[in-house]
Amino acid sequence: MIIAALKRYIKNSLHRPRGIRLGDDARVMLPRWLHNRERISIGARTTVGRFVVLNPLTGHDGVAHDGRIHIGDDVYIGGFCQIHSMSSLEIGDGAVLSEHVYVSDTAHGLNPLAGPIMAQPLESKGPVRIGKGVFIGFGAAVLPGVTLGDHCVVGTRAVVTRSFPPYSMMVGSPARCVKVFDLETRQWVPAPDA
Repeated sequence: MIIAALKRYIKNSLHRPRGIRLGDDARVMLPRWLHNRERISIGARTTVGRFVVLNPLTGHDGVAHDGRIHIGDDVYIGGFCQIHSMSSLEIGDGAVLSEHVYVSDTAHGLNPLAGPIMAQPLESKGPVRIGKGVFIGFGAAVLPGVTLGDHCVVGTRAVVTRSFPPYSMMVGSPARCVKVFDLETRQWVPAPDA
């Protein structure tokens, strides 16, 4: 009884960071980098792995931003993931982000006539929405303005530069749809354009 209570206390002390909205039984492993914690919400039973960066931006180089990160219930975020937002980034219930995944609604300006890249204002093509039950493979990247419909599958090291409808499987850089889930046969089948 005392040992169980002590374990629960240690778990809550170490893996339930203060200052963010955190659902029941959610945990964020150490070490971690959580910026602007009041702009992060994590749902119930969600696990965030070690060395993860969650960075909702409030400003950059004198320009204000309203970055928000919302992570749903029953989500798994693997170690070493980087999640950055200057506006809105949402991860739906039951999604899985494998290790070393990069998700951002933010990019540096790349105008060669506007000075050093790091001195240029941040840009965004829009918020990022990751649907329910989405699986994102090891080392993949999801870039600004992308919406992934429910139950999409993103292959290892894919770079997702555009949106895909629910039940799409994509691979490559830039990512392209190679399969779709057929709800009638309950199987992944080749995409019409693959």
